[in-house]
Amino acid sequence: MEHLVEHMRVSFHSVHEPKCGVCKKHCRSFESLREHLIGPLPKAKCSRIFSVRGCNLCLTILDSSNALQSHRRMCQFSGTTPQFSKLSLSDEDGGFNLRGKRDPCVVSLACKMVGGGSDGSLDLCARLCLIDEDENIIFHAYIKPQIPVTNYRYEMTGIRAEQLRDALPLKQAQRKIQDFLCNGEAIWKIRSKGGKARILVGHGLDHELDCLGIDYPSLLIRDTANYPPLMKTSKLSNSLKYLTSAYLGYDVQTGVQDPYEDCVAAMRLYMRMRSQAHPGDHWMYGEAQNRNNYAAWKQRELERATPEELMNISASDYYCWCLDSKMN
Repeated sequence: MEHLVEHMRVSFHSVHEPKCGVCKKHCRSFESLREHLIGPLPKAKCSRIFSVRGCNLCLTILDSSNALQSHRRMCQFSGTTPQFSKLSLSDEDGGFNLRGKRDPCVVSLACKMVGGGSDGSLDLCARLCLIDEDENIIFHAYIKPQIPVTNYRYEMTGIRAEQLRDALPLKQAQRKIQDFLCNGEAIWKIRSKGGKARILVGHGLDHELDCLGIDYPSLLIRDTANYPPLMKTSKLSNSLKYLTSAYLGYDVQTGVQDPYEDCVAAMRLYMRMRSQAHPGDHWMYGEAQNRNNYAAWKQRELERATPEELMNISASDYYCWCLDSKMN
């Protein structure tokens, strides 16, 4: 039995973990893999090959330098997004723009905050954007906070007092967004039966939903700030600005910040993570804590298994977003 425990400790790797294309080393995150390939102290052989045939965005190693050039054209995202003046704001009626579009199963949300309280440090949602998988704007409005604004944070938000004077009240925005996310179903039904609720993508969604006063099931949230493969090796969150630059190849939040731009960046990161072609395993959401609870009769089989066989039945201790595409 001690042999089995040691065997599992060495061999327990999930097919969902990032892996070096040269030495096949498994890493806990893409940041760990990035350090392995191009960090301050990379592995020499892997770094040498990666410098010639490696994509610095998705960290894939291609068959040749020519293949890499073709790959980079598809891997690099454009940073161009609609300017604020061209966006169709829905703050007049607070409606959802779904005309001519398929009903989205996945949406991305971002807010911009102004300051409240005596020192202006209290975050108050003042502008909100919601987009679909195709980066179409579904909802975009100024939001009127429930308490006085003491700092508009103009250099970062571009928001002025007159834009919030007749804006959509927070309570109305809260009801509309929650109803849209839950597809008109009660939140208790979504929690107990799954329902037809939408997957919600974003960065730092816990804070944004808290500021909006919206309660949403964690199993339907895809947060780029808390997704283990995108976190630092210290298990702390990376900023959306860094993730967009490192994994999409362009810059965001360089001046006045636009919630649409943040929505697009988070959605693109989600789509990139979701599109990874991982082999299927037997893991289901919420069962990570039970992944080693094998029946007694099966332990003898495990003792005879090779490291490769053990890896094939190993499961991730987080929910890999590639499973969303398999469910679709």
